[in-house]
Amino acid sequence: MMVRVSYPLNRREFLGAAAITTLAGKTHWMKLGKEEKRTLLFVGTQTQTGTSKGIYAYRWDSATGNLTQIGVAAESDDPTFLALSPDSKYLYAANEVSEFQAEKTGAISSFQVDAASAKLKPLNKISSQGTGPCHVSTDSQGRYVFCANYTGGSAASFYVHPDGAISEAVSHFHYDGHGPNAERQQTAHAHRATTSPDDRLLLVNDLGLDCIHIYKLNPANGRLTLHDPPQWNATPGSGPRALRFHPNGRFAYCIHELTSELEALHWDAAAGTFTSIDKAKLTPDNYHGPAAASEIVIDRSGKFAYAACRFYDSIITFAIHPKSGKLTLLTRTEYGGKVPRHITLDPTERRLLIANQGSDDITVLRRDPKSGHLEEKGKTFPLSKPQCLVFV
Repeated sequence: MMVRVSYPLNRREFLGAAAITTLAGKTHWMKLGKEEKRTLLFVGTQTQTGTSKGIYAYRWDSATGNLTQIGVAAESDDPTFLALSPDSKYLYAANEVSEFQAEKTGAISSFQVDAASAKLKPLNKISSQGTGPCHVSTDSQGRYVFCANYTGGSAASFYVHPDGAISEAVSHFHYDGHGPNAERQQTAHAHRATTSPDDRLLLVNDLGLDCIHIYKLNPANGRLTLHDPPQWNATPGSGPRALRFHPNGRFAYCIHELTSELEALHWDAAAGTFTSIDKAKLTPDNYHGPAAASEIVIDRSGKFAYAACRFYDSIITFAIHPKSGKLTLLTRTEYGGKVPRHITLDPTERRLLIANQGSDDITVLRRDPKSGHLEEKGKTFPLSKPQCLVFV
């Protein structure tokens, strides 16, 4: 494997960035009291293959589990993944396209959130430095934005201007190589860019090369440099797609798309390394149909994890051991939706929401916070090709 990196020169400095001290051990999870007050949901969609127009807004009723569509919050081309800034003032979208401004690249869009009107005000749109960006994220303080370009096999970092607009890329890495799956791993496929809980490192899941690339994040300017070691290697052919840290910061959980497995990892924050501690199949042994794991969420208590598996079309619930981080399978819920692309817990964590790309709807399932169990059939709300769910 060969990695190429570029550091374009910036025309202006990100003022004040160096003065902000990163808090060790800080996570991306907010306190329950503030979370429960969120009643606005933004949904990213596919626009080129469906009838949707961009990012949609819904009002959320936590008492009933109902979604009321308000309308289009912002027209946007294939905004398939969304990320909210920690202060909830800005929303960033990965525009999963193959051409932007007459160049072979995707784009990242920045919006200002107007919660009162449920609208998104466009701020700017810049090159993602690769085709098909499928993920966008921020650090825990909202100073930097990161993206993973699936088709282009690359990742990039950007700093955020004081007004919420995004800079041009300050770091860009392109990956070369392939994996053993000739159909799905013919080249690199960056699929997720996740900061470590203390913001010191950026972790890029590469479905095509069966690894997680690891970078040091410069807190003064958002530039990335290779860490030592530069990557964690997954089982060949597994296809690491999604990564989620446990609230305690000691464990992380990796969704492998190609083998439909969930792997528990121990995270050594000081060394910046992963060690595998457990692995669980999402499908039963007697299932031989198609499957492609897509997403994972963990509740704030750290007791339960939920994994989505497309084509098998189920949500798989695991209990997490508080000391070892190991997984215990609880249930597999065939809830009726098709091709679950993304899942999230509602602000009260009493319900799980599922974006169903195949059945063109959003499913809402009741959840028991004590046992972790989900109801088998929930409410559905129609939307063409939903991709990502973000509460504001």
